[in-house]
Amino acid sequence: MSDMKKKCSQPSMIFISLAVACFTSLLLASVDSRAITLPKGYWSESQSAEILEKTFVLTLNPDLTGLTPGELSAAEKLIEVGQIFHSIYENSRHHQAASSYEKLVTMHRDLGSPNATQNILDLHYLFKGPIARTMDNEYVPFLPVDEKVPGKNVYPWGVARDELDRYLTDNPKERSKILHVRTVVRRSERAVIDRDMAMLEKYPVLTVLHPELTNMLGRLKAHASEQAFYAIPYSVAYADQLFDAYRLLMEAAKDVETDDIEFARYLRHRARDLLANDYEAGDAAWVTGQFKRLNAQIGAYEVYDDELYSVKSFFGLVLMVKDEERSVALKSAIRGLQDFENSLPYEPRDEGGALTEHKRVREDIPVGVYNVVADFGQSRGTNTATILPNESYIARKYGRTILMRYNILTHPELIKIRGEALKAAVAPDYHGDFTAEGNFYRTLWHEIGHYLGPDLTHDGRQQEEAFEEISPILEELKSDLVSLFLVEALRERSYYSEKDLKGVYASGIRRVILKTRPKKSQPYQTMELMQFNYFLERGLLEFSTETDKLGIHYDRYHDVVATMLEEVLALQYKGDKAAAECYIERYSSWDENIHGRLAESMRRTERYRYAMVKYGILGE
Repeated sequence: MSDMKKKCSQPSMIFISLAVACFTSLLLASVDSRAITLPKGYWSESQSAEILEKTFVLTLNPDLTGLTPGELSAAEKLIEVGQIFHSIYENSRHHQAASSYEKLVTMHRDLGSPNATQNILDLHYLFKGPIARTMDNEYVPFLPVDEKVPGKNVYPWGVARDELDRYLTDNPKERSKILHVRTVVRRSERAVIDRDMAMLEKYPVLTVLHPELTNMLGRLKAHASEQAFYAIPYSVAYADQLFDAYRLLMEAAKDVETDDIEFARYLRHRARDLLANDYEAGDAAWVTGQFKRLNAQIGAYEVYDDELYSVKSFFGLVLMVKDEERSVALKSAIRGLQDFENSLPYEPRDEGGALTEHKRVREDIPVGVYNVVADFGQSRGTNTATILPNESYIARKYGRTILMRYNILTHPELIKIRGEALKAAVAPDYHGDFTAEGNFYRTLWHEIGHYLGPDLTHDGRQQEEAFEEISPILEELKSDLVSLFLVEALRERSYYSEKDLKGVYASGIRRVILKTRPKKSQPYQTMELMQFNYFLERGLLEFSTETDKLGIHYDRYHDVVATMLEEVLALQYKGDKAAAECYIERYSSWDENIHGRLAESMRRTERYRYAMVKYGILGE
């Protein structure tokens, strides 16, 4: 082609390019603006918008300028571990979590990133998987996946409690393995057994750490049966991911060793714990360690997602930076815990039935105030505080650590949302009672409440063993009541002012007024409903049918709480599951003429129902 022809052709080529660009822009704009009909099983844009419009997005971005280069490098690796744990968490809750998410991401890209699929991606982030908790407190898939099941994906998908109970009755020696806090339960099928055996061959060190597994799997394979069950440690079930986590934790320990040797030792112990499936070494280092600036909750701890037996822990990670000044002040303010334990209204007895002293508790408990840098898996959300570890024998030997999440506890918008909820439900005289300080103190003493009270039943059983799936309800109820029971004693020590006292009490009331009727699978909400009903029955709360508002009789607060706490402690100490179930049933009723009207008042004025947490360190 001649130069002249080339020059003459350029305008037409430019025109074509512009036309294509304009057409593409218009096409993408039309994709965003028009109502897209997604395949069956995917929520529509209007369905997802109903929840997202009620979702408050907060970004945590604490100051990290005080961290050394080594600590910053360690933090980056801990975030990678957190992302691994987040993937394990989602998969342990739903067997189609990974595949459904991959399909969603592909669809979002292929459609040109429309609002409809972006909304569903946001829902997936919010709910940590393909199941939404709706405005009516129902659990519904927003992707084309199976409905939620009680055992999630740490038991055979959809297995019934009755079937497992029968198997355990016929095979009592398997009980400790099947109901271990960190095992995945499988059906004894040949293909499943082969996969586990292949994992042992891939990682020979696992056969050293778990020497019984090879022979066990061989015996199972020889007598494979869908009616039989077996349990495999998390270190085998999630071996690929946990070996990656092991490497990253070891690297993080090396990064931080010069700056914080005790934190480095904890990270190394925890890395080995993940492969051994035994957390004692890491927990001991965590609870007793004197860390400098960084702290991290690493591993599978909380059992709330297990709705079958409430024994299986789920993975999570929280990376935190310490608020040194507030931590020192807080630690000096909470001395004398033995006196508080001795004051609790229960009577421990020895084997002969004679009264004995209350248990001994650590006076110098590990407690710190932290700002969350990032969290993952089970830990992600607006959880305000943590007390761990949960395993009783570890807690008795080493104690437990309390981590107060200051930038969540005191977030101005979250405090405002909580205060608005109380105002919608109570008479105007009480509108000014809820305070950020009162909420902080109640949360702190709720966590300390887990330290106090009976660890074991009168016949030596652990609470989890005695009460199984209802154990979390009783334990959280006890801790809530302890935080309120100790208010008077703390005021006498000048720990609380009169304003603080009322703020703690108001926080206790706000906590128990619910916007939806809870399910028995929701331990926190169930125990909150129980408190509300007890407070109403005993006259601490009074409901006006004329105004649909509550009155609070603060003068009755201590006595009512003390009576309920005495009843709950007696249940825990006695270890009678049937009696505890009757107690829960009695106080978890829902009356639309009271609870429903209060809930409607709160829903009518609420701005937000959900909170989506983002993290500055992740570029969000």
